[in-house]
Amino acid sequence: MSEMNELYQQLILEHNKSPRNFKKLELFTHDADGYNPLCGDHYHIWLKLDGDTIADIGFQGSGCAISKSSASMMTSAIKGMKIPEAKILFEKFHTVIMTKIGDAIPEEKIEELGSLGALAGVREFPARIKCASLAWHAFNAALNQLAPTVSTEQEKNYKPS
Repeated sequence: MSEMNELYQQLILEHNKSPRNFKKLELFTHDADGYNPLCGDHYHIWLKLDGDTIADIGFQGSGCAISKSSASMMTSAIKGMKIPEAKILFEKFHTVIMTKIGDAIPEEKIEELGSLGALAGVREFPARIKCASLAWHAFNAALNQLAPTVSTEQEKNYKPS
């Protein structure tokens, strides 16, 4: 298991060092800001939808290694996805990282996330859950046009579709 944790750490560090889709989209259809006032992490997410497909996605901002890596991994995973698939992935990711400490996560749930499963370990550090979920909630807000800005301290950020 320590070999797996080391691989996950390397993946997170790689995405932090060289984030994917770290760009502002000049042509976009949806966008939202995500902000964590407790630690100062702040990201803006831009989406370009083409029908029911996420044709392009970009993000910019600043934050810790976990939040930047999560944003990078999220954008890589959902770029090109159909909207219903992206919503399902959001639900799966949210369920895994929000699982209470001590409660076992079935291995298949983590495997369903692919490389995003690397972030499952953050649930053991409650303060880091908000870091890992910030970009996801901004994505959800942009996609569902919930609010121009979402905060990790707002209850209404999570609205299943």
